[in-house]
Amino acid sequence: MLLPPVEPGQYVSLRYTERLLDAGALASIGSVGDSYDNALAESAIGLYKTECVRHEGPWRGVDDLELATLSWVHWFNETRLHVSIGHVRPIEYETEYHRHNTARQQPLPGELALH
Repeated sequence: MLLPPVEPGQYVSLRYTERLLDAGALASIGSVGDSYDNALAESAIGLYKTECVRHEGPWRGVDDLELATLSWVHWFNETRLHVSIGHVRPIEYETEYHRHNTARQQPLPGELALH
């Protein structure tokens, strides 16, 4: 299917929308002009500002803030206990998820792979 050219100013391109549909995925963004476009990102940015920038600052310079940001992102992704996933670390939850979900997708020994 040929798609019409996409205007540079569009928030969600037609190609992106078609690709999501082909993959059976739902967009995690809202439609143009609604207030949910960046809700998830804004929530994470708010946590970052509260827990890292304001709590640990003031900063001597950009380098100090960058190092603190790296430390906070590592903590956020790998160390913190997340309430909505059973008070486990996100990295543990993700590892367990992939262990359970990718094992079934692998071919049995001697079986041909589909790709």
